[in-house]
Amino acid sequence: MATTLIVPGRGGSGPDHWQTWFEAQVPESRRVDGIDWDTPAIAAWSGAIVHAIDRSPEPVWLVGHSFGCLASVLAASRRPERVSGAMLVAPADPEFFDDSGLRYWSAEQNILSPSIGRLLPQTSLPIPILTLLSGNDPWMRLSTGLSWAHRWGGRALLLGQVGHINVESGHGRWPEGLELFRRLRNAHAPLPLGDLDLCAG
Repeated sequence: MATTLIVPGRGGSGPDHWQTWFEAQVPESRRVDGIDWDTPAIAAWSGAIVHAIDRSPEPVWLVGHSFGCLASVLAASRRPERVSGAMLVAPADPEFFDDSGLRYWSAEQNILSPSIGRLLPQTSLPIPILTLLSGNDPWMRLSTGLSWAHRWGGRALLLGQVGHINVESGHGRWPEGLELFRRLRNAHAPLPLGDLDLCAG
């Protein structure tokens, strides 16, 4: 069975988060390691994901949340042949981040540090993607989320007014999310090997 890589957002996903629950529910799932969850640095995070992809014997599924979605799509763009698909849950707005973390205002230069939007894929990825969005997500306006989801390809699904889809918004055990992931994975499962008997039946 293919490995599922869990990619939390900034701060990581604690014991009550749905991603931690997913790890216990989805066979062959594991959290990407080698990441400083408190420092959302896109190059370091995506590099760790690429390393985890390369270590897996088969193509992987990615399940990202918040900033983890941004790192996941960047990693997937570097290894599309090694990624079976991705579920991106409440992606954070790239405009909140620069190359090394949260964006900041430089009073000395009188400029805002550049966002990571320029580093992310600007066209569709050749993998199935399901992006789950919220209408009142404090980390991403719905219109912006739909724009990025359109660029990356796949399907976007609005879940309603459900916050950032984390513990604070009531998403610990999350059976609905698990069912969506299972449907995505099953819809894109590889066909069984062997010859087709066209005369059968």
